[in-house]
Amino acid sequence: MTAQLAEKGTHARVPTPRGPLPPSRPRTPKRERAFDDVPRWQIYVPLGLYLLFTLVPFYWMLLFALRPAGSTSLVPWPMTFAHFDKVWNERSFGVFFQNSMLVGVATLVTTTLVALAGGYALARFDFRIKNGFMLALLCSQFIPGALMLVPLFEIFRELRMINSLGSVIIAETVFQLPLSIILISGFIKNVPVSLEEAAWVDGCSRFRAFRAVVLPLLRPGLIAVGSFAFVHSWNHFLFALMFLSRQDRQTIPVGLNTLIGSDSVDLGALAAGGVVAAVPVVIVFAFIQKWLITGFSAGAVKG
Repeated sequence: MTAQLAEKGTHARVPTPRGPLPPSRPRTPKRERAFDDVPRWQIYVPLGLYLLFTLVPFYWMLLFALRPAGSTSLVPWPMTFAHFDKVWNERSFGVFFQNSMLVGVATLVTTTLVALAGGYALARFDFRIKNGFMLALLCSQFIPGALMLVPLFEIFRELRMINSLGSVIIAETVFQLPLSIILISGFIKNVPVSLEEAAWVDGCSRFRAFRAVVLPLLRPGLIAVGSFAFVHSWNHFLFALMFLSRQDRQTIPVGLNTLIGSDSVDLGALAAGGVVAAVPVVIVFAFIQKWLITGFSAGAVKG
C-alpha cells in the first residue's frame, strides 16, 4: 500500500496557482547597470569642466564687447553697447550681416536640393560608373579649398561674376555637395523601397511617391545637411575674401578681418563683431538640435 501511494504521489500533478501572475520586472541592460553603479560626481565633474572650457571664451568675448573701452574689470559693469553701435553703423556690419545671411540661405537651399537629387540617384539606381562616382566624391573631400582659388577666380572673371554674391554661393555649394550627397544617399537607403512600390501600385508617379512617402522621412537628414551647409558658408573666409573686393559686397568674416589693423586692434569692436557673427548660428542650432541629433544618430527611419 505504501509503495502504491508513493508511486501515485510521484505522478500527481502539481496544482497551479489561480489568478494573474505577478508582473515580471524588466531586465536592465548590462551597459545601463554599469553606468548606474558609477558615482554621479564622476559623470558631472568631467562634463562641468568641459562646459567651463567651452563657455569661457564666449564669456571673454562678451566681456570685451559689453564693458567700456580701457576697463580691466572681469564683470561687464557698467555695461555699454557702444561697441555694437560702432561695428553695426560705422563699420557697416549691417550690410555684412545681410550679405552673409543671403549667402548662407542660398547655399543651404541649393546644396540641399542638388544633394537630394544626387543622393536619390545614388540610392535608388544602379549604373556603370556608380562606384567610381562615389569614389570621386570621397576623394574630393581631401582637396583643400585654397588650391582651387586661382582656377575659380579665373572662371568667375570670365563669367564677370567677381564682386557678385553669386560667385561665393556657387563656390560654397560646389564644395559642400560631395559630403552632402553621400549623407543624403545614406539616409535614402534606410527608407525601404517597398514604401515607394506601394505608392506606385496606388497610381503615384515616381516623383509624387518620393514627395509623399520618402521626403517626410528624410526631414532629420535634410536638416542636418542644410544646417552644416549654412554654418560652413556663414563662417567661410577665403572665398569671400578672394571674390568680393567691394565693401558693400563683403560678408561678416571679411568684415571682422577689417577690424584688425597693422599696428593696433580694437578689441571691443572685434568682440562685438564676433558676438554678431555667433548669435545667428547659436540660435539656429538651439532650434534644430533635436532634429540634428536624430538625423545623425538614428538615420531617416526607426525600426
